[in-house]
Amino acid sequence: MKWLRKKKVDQLNPSFDEQRQQALTEIGAKLKSTREGYSFGIEDVVSYTKIARKLVEAIEEADLGNLPEPIYIRGLIRRYADALGLDGAETANQLPMEVNPVSLKPNWKSNSQQLRPTHLYLLYIGIIVCSVSSLSHVLNTSTIATNSESGKEAGKQASNSNQQFALESASNKQGNNLNNQQVQVGVVVKDSSWIRVEVDGKTEFEGRLPQGSHRTWKAESQLTVKTDNAGGVMVSVNQEQPKPMGEIGKAEQVTVATNTRS
Repeated sequence: MKWLRKKKVDQLNPSFDEQRQQALTEIGAKLKSTREGYSFGIEDVVSYTKIARKLVEAIEEADLGNLPEPIYIRGLIRRYADALGLDGAETANQLPMEVNPVSLKPNWKSNSQQLRPTHLYLLYIGIIVCSVSSLSHVLNTSTIATNSESGKEAGKQASNSNQQFALESASNKQGNNLNNQQVQVGVVVKDSSWIRVEVDGKTEFEGRLPQGSHRTWKAESQLTVKTDNAGGVMVSVNQEQPKPMGEIGKAEQVTVATNTRS
């Protein structure tokens, strides 16, 4: 009877490890379901987030044995969720964190300048924040370098299909707040596509946008949009009706320039 009673109490009060395991199981299932809903493969997630494949699989399968410390697991979950368009911070915070209580024995001969439990706790939190910031910087640097290489390759494919769009004078359109010294281009993503946007000769954005994304850029003289999936990207000039850049799966480039008429 005592054994049965103890088993029921354990079921009602799961250990911290069990709570963490349950939370990770729910988070992993949600991320996997969202990924599959977008028809993304694990390799797409690895390419976009720069998270190792085994870590992505471990998160989805709630395999704590193949994951780092909980504080780093939260960082990986946040990056993964943000890539899928979810609230990364809120999703990561669902994973419980264990804070070991710090206790000090009273010393009646000590003075008021000794460290107290509160000080040690704040020091511990500070170390964690610094570690997460350093990891984030390393991951972001890796992402920029990889995207730059991808952009060069896509640029070569798009060079043979360059299209020129002439911009009509803004003064001839009602309700258009742009003047003839500026151009605005909107992008609507129908299917997950790699996109590179150059504004006045400088790269403004480069990366893969998920299905359903809406972005707008403005330029003073010229704006160029490149993609590896022309049929999955719709482009609108100065708030006009969006038009597809080309055929699905083909690389295309669109350049929009301001009207040079005086």
